[in-house]
Amino acid sequence: AVDLVNAASHIMGELYLDYAEFEETVKVFAKECKIKGKPLPKTAGVSSRDSKALPVQKDLLAAFENGEQKAFFQLWEEHISSSVRDNEPAAQKLEFYLHIYFATYLLKHSVGKPDKAELEERISHFKAYLETKGAALSQTTEFLPFYALPFVPNPMVHPSFKELFQDSWTLDLRTRLEKFLSLTLKASQTPRLLTLFKENGQCNKEMLQHLHQQLVESEHRTMTYLKRFNKMQADYHNLIGVTAELVDSLEATVNGKMITPEYLQSVCVRLFSNQMRQSVAQSIDFTRPGTASTMLRASIAPVKMQDVPLLPSLDYEKLKKDLITGSDRLKAFLLQALRWRLTTSYPGEQRDTVLQAYINNDLLDCHSNCQRNVLKLLQSKSEVVRQYMARLINAFASLAEGRLYLSQNPLLLRLLEERLKAEDKDSLTWENVLGALQKFSLRRALQSAMIKDGLIFWLVDVLTDTDSLSDYTLEYAVALLMNLCLRSAGKKMCARIANHVLKVLSDLLGHENHEIQPYVNGALYSILAIPSVREEARAMGMEEILRCFIKEGSAEMIRQIEFIIKQLNSEEPLNDSAVSDDEEEEEDEEEDQDIMEADLDKDEILQPQLGELTGEKLLTTEYLGIMTHTPKTKKKLFPSVQQSIDEPLQRPVTPGYHRTAYPM
Repeated sequence: AVDLVNAASHIMGELYLDYAEFEETVKVFAKECKIKGKPLPKTAGVSSRDSKALPVQKDLLAAFENGEQKAFFQLWEEHISSSVRDNEPAAQKLEFYLHIYFATYLLKHSVGKPDKAELEERISHFKAYLETKGAALSQTTEFLPFYALPFVPNPMVHPSFKELFQDSWTLDLRTRLEKFLSLTLKASQTPRLLTLFKENGQCNKEMLQHLHQQLVESEHRTMTYLKRFNKMQADYHNLIGVTAELVDSLEATVNGKMITPEYLQSVCVRLFSNQMRQSVAQSIDFTRPGTASTMLRASIAPVKMQDVPLLPSLDYEKLKKDLITGSDRLKAFLLQALRWRLTTSYPGEQRDTVLQAYINNDLLDCHSNCQRNVLKLLQSKSEVVRQYMARLINAFASLAEGRLYLSQNPLLLRLLEERLKAEDKDSLTWENVLGALQKFSLRRALQSAMIKDGLIFWLVDVLTDTDSLSDYTLEYAVALLMNLCLRSAGKKMCARIANHVLKVLSDLLGHENHEIQPYVNGALYSILAIPSVREEARAMGMEEILRCFIKEGSAEMIRQIEFIIKQLNSEEPLNDSAVSDDEEEEEDEEEDQDIMEADLDKDEILQPQLGELTGEKLLTTEYLGIMTHTPKTKKKLFPSVQQSIDEPLQRPVTPGYHRTAYPM
């Protein structure tokens, strides 16, 4: 076995030396191997240049002999590398003479008068060559006369070109061509030794890229798991606090004090609402008389979440400059990193500080009047940049303070509406634009603008065909429609296409995605407040349709449908004077509906190459700033109004928040 390995290595070594044209070294190597009795390949001592010509070399020479111009230059460009053709003087000169040869081929080889059309085509091809690639040799004395060749009526008798039509010139050109091809096109195959070296190097490079990618993904997963852990810890603290209160209540009952149902309900609301508003638990006062609660609170004191570090400050001027002038790849990586900083930060002070830094430094240029600004990335020619910009805006819109910031730019809503109608419905860009608009619909001023822009008509058309929509887009589209229908102006818009809206909503009642049912019910209940819509609904047998779903729906669904049927059979006129919801207030307050969906970071299509920085590493390595965190007291938001799950929704919500507040 050892002898076989040694023999193979000798053979591969000799083949490589021959391939690399170490001619003298090959002779010495072969001689010494013969003296020592070592085996040599059958081609030992035979140079690559002396071996059998390659098939492509034969094809090129055959095309040359037959004057087949197109076939020749097609093979020439395929098999002679562009670096040789463009940079080697010998190759450039040879190519020039070859063009002359083919341009004059018909004049020399035709029996009788050459075909006029074909001759003109060849001369035209030669002219084009002289004006493009051949122009590089126009200053060379050797070639200068030939630039007049296309314009000479009969070059065969012209003194300057007589030589071109002699057999000796053609033979000399063929010899030069053959020699050039022998040197350029290696007749022997690449040696196994060289192949092994190249494959191993490529394999190592791919392995490093793979490991680097795994590292990036692991770091991102770590941030996600840390986020989940922090949420679980917050829930745990809230649970302990509620437990302390309940223990105090039990102590009170021993002393004869009764626990009221209202009290129990308030405890339940607090217990479950914390799943949506993780940061609220820190502001709730659990203080109650009794030693039990004191002891329980003392037991969780050592693990209070008060030491969550703030993320490093960033240089926002440099960030915004690169977001506007950088390459599309850099823009996408920056948008991704800025979004991750927001979505993976710990809810509470850490996330609030990140968001306030973005807002205070006007990261998205919402307050800028410049022609080129960050928001215009929504119109980028790069699909990846548009998608990652839409993802970041959707993340901003997931937070009440972020929505307030975005709402201050009057052009942003128009940009999002344009993208909603221009992007493919199965793209993540479209999904995130729709998600952002749905969250915008929590704000009254933006609701009014969307209704005025006719978004209700567009949504109804989209929801006519739900097969092309993902679960996320279906849920957010229906929820957006419901939020707009809650307004008087929205109801009136629906009344203009009552039959179409009712048909779409009745079809959605039976959709397999049960998460959309509360929004379908809410939209139906709202628009049935309009007498003309009620008449249309009765005409199409809406009550019978609704009663079909009572038979097979859940308890909550049944109770909500009963409310809708009651609204359907109502005879009350729409009292516009009593409805003031379309009069914009000076301060556009909204409920506290902060929730970061996991969908914001799903299906990342942007992957780093070896050595590329991403995420927090990119931000803290290239864009570290000094004291750009400016703490700000968080605006007081209305606590979310809890309504009975028996009734259809009558206040704007987002699906992410509603799933947590009202689990089906």
